[in-house]
Amino acid sequence: MALFAVIARKAPVGITADEFQVRLSDGFAYTKDLLDKGVLKHRWILVGASAGLNVYEVGSHEELMSVLYDSPVGPHLQFEVYPLIEPGSYNPTAYQQDASA
Repeated sequence: MALFAVIARKAPVGITADEFQVRLSDGFAYTKDLLDKGVLKHRWILVGASAGLNVYEVGSHEELMSVLYDSPVGPHLQFEVYPLIEPGSYNPTAYQQDASA
């Protein structure tokens, strides 16, 4: 399984502000369902930024993209995606060891 931090920002192109608000409400229900299923590990609102920060645990980046764009509001959001790793799995000297081989 892979972890991804995703910042989602409003980008309501092609719909009215009222329609976006309706879809946003449906989107919150969608993310709650993902939280209940364990796909979404954390969800946060970025105060003052009209954005949210979510941490997903999925099998692949393809699965992540499906989860993001299957949301009722997904087509009207802009995503910044950051792959995450556990600190213990990071070896900051690994590249030096590979270069000396």
